[in-house]
Amino acid sequence: MTLGNQTTLLLTVCLILFLLAVKSGANAFIRRFFNSCWRTKGVCRKSCYRSEIFHVFCDVTFLCCIDKNYLPSMVGK
Repeated sequence: MTLGNQTTLLLTVCLILFLLAVKSGANAFIRRFFNSCWRTKGVCRKSCYRSEIFHVFCDVTFLCCIDKNYLPSMVGK
């Protein structure tokens, strides 16, 4: 192997190890994005907070909890 091939191989291995480490521990922003609903204004939870309204189902067991300010006027009070 030449020096160029070894460098490329080393960079590739480092990149793969870095991506595996990042993927295994998703940060809060990524988790919030994938647990969101209603145009990313709501959050999927088992139960909603007092300041939120249940609007639609996220899954069979989760509710889409949305702040009252984000709902259209014809849906919320």
